[in-house]
Amino acid sequence: MKTDYYVLTESDKLTPGVRLLRFAGDTSAIHVPGQFAAVTLPGLFLRRPFSIMDWGKGWFELLVEDVGTGTRLLHELPVGSQVELMTGLGNGFSLSDAGLSPVLVGGGTGISPLLGLAKRLSQSGRKPHVVLGFRTAEDVCLSERYRPFAKTVTLYTEDGRAGLKGRVTDAEILEQATKLYACGPDAMLRALGAGSRVPGEFALDVRMGCGFGTCMGCSIRTRHGMKRVCKDGPVFRREELVWDA
Repeated sequence: MKTDYYVLTESDKLTPGVRLLRFAGDTSAIHVPGQFAAVTLPGLFLRRPFSIMDWGKGWFELLVEDVGTGTRLLHELPVGSQVELMTGLGNGFSLSDAGLSPVLVGGGTGISPLLGLAKRLSQSGRKPHVVLGFRTAEDVCLSERYRPFAKTVTLYTEDGRAGLKGRVTDAEILEQATKLYACGPDAMLRALGAGSRVPGEFALDVRMGCGFGTCMGCSIRTRHGMKRVCKDGPVFRREELVWDA
């Protein structure tokens, strides 16, 4: 974990409500895909957490959907702004047991942490199958960023105006997975968890207070007791999650 000031170098509007933000600064605390950053914004007491989408030496990217006061402030930040962030928070996805046919499933802005995962799986010689789901054709973003790192990229929309009509849980490739990695809405993760016995890791998105395990505000019940999403997660093994909590 590292707290520092970062410079906003790019702010690209991808859909009416989603922007890709790129920051420059020290990324030495970011080690694995699935970790997150927490942004400090003027006038707001709580930091806002976001999955780190991708990173390299001296830069990282966040995918930010406008859903409230804090995210709107981020959308309105001009390029060149200096922002205080905590980086390298939480655990991340494990690549060592991905097997020969890993499948990555993302829903909405939950696709964010899976890009860095796809990239690093590809670099290790295990290109994954990627399944991305969105509500409408207007919500689709970043699918082309996955193609260099994936064996296949399958796109679903609920309205059927882009890709295949349906939900990511309809994908036949799920049955062939050696490991399932997922991030997205709770309903999507619940369906994936109930519909598959393939080993998997799910990244959760919950409200957080401190972001590093002190306030206990993001605690969830698991099969091994209460766990903090910010500190013990945000990535959990599929089989340890309790969806009826």
